[in-house]
Amino acid sequence: MQCLWFDGKIHKYRSGHMPQFQSEVERTEHKGEQGVAYWRTCQLGSIRVRIVEDTPGYLADHWCSKGHILLCVKGELHTELQDGRKFVLKPGMSYQVADNAEPHHSFTAVGATLFIVD
Repeated sequence: MQCLWFDGKIHKYRSGHMPQFQSEVERTEHKGEQGVAYWRTCQLGSIRVRIVEDTPGYLADHWCSKGHILLCVKGELHTELQDGRKFVLKPGMSYQVADNAEPHHSFTAVGATLFIVD
């Protein structure tokens, strides 16, 4: 199976065929310190592609050291780096961080939908 991002969702399709959206990728729940993040994940070799929906009030329960390419699709995401710098992402904005480069964690008051590659 291969994965394709379309209309804000990740869908699976059979390799070698034109995409026919046979099944939507399963949504998994990840509780934060506050709120919940719902992930739809597709693993492509060593690359993980996700659509993440953070509920309003979501606050990550950890500092993340994993590298990401992150695009805010909907809502607003506040990201704080461990050194105290803060950034706000709105739809169409993105950030990139390398593995073990800048530990970060996130919060959203209004909820956010994110497209993440790591």
